[in-house]
Amino acid sequence: MTWVRGRRLGIDVGTVRIGIAVCDPDGILATPVETVSRSRGKTRGSDLDRIAELVDEYEAVAVIVGLPRNLAGEESFAADAVRAFGTEIEARISPVPLEYFDERMTTASASRALRSAGVSAKSARSVIDQAAAVAILQGWLDFAR
Repeated sequence: MTWVRGRRLGIDVGTVRIGIAVCDPDGILATPVETVSRSRGKTRGSDLDRIAELVDEYEAVAVIVGLPRNLAGEESFAADAVRAFGTEIEARISPVPLEYFDERMTTASASRALRSAGVSAKSARSVIDQAAAVAILQGWLDFAR
């Protein structure tokens, strides 16, 4: 794989919220951006619109989406839903490429890190998805470099 300089977005897709992270143009460090609420009903698609806006805003060269896998490394039951959502993202951000990256244990490790930093469970809800997105993107960056 040839390294292309530029920012990348990391995405942790949940059933209620979507965590977003971004890296610096050199791909050294992932940082949290925001948490986007999943849209349903009348607001359907607003989450996809926001992700597309962030891709444009950060001039992302790629989007990395966390893919749920079980401890054995097989895709978990949630992987189909994430892939379906990823397909919708791809349609909105083309020609920016989208890749999937193993997200095993990212939410659990993000939750532990926030707890050990003294963040309450109630406060953590608003940032846990961002922290998981950071873990996904940082893992991909470390793997790709």
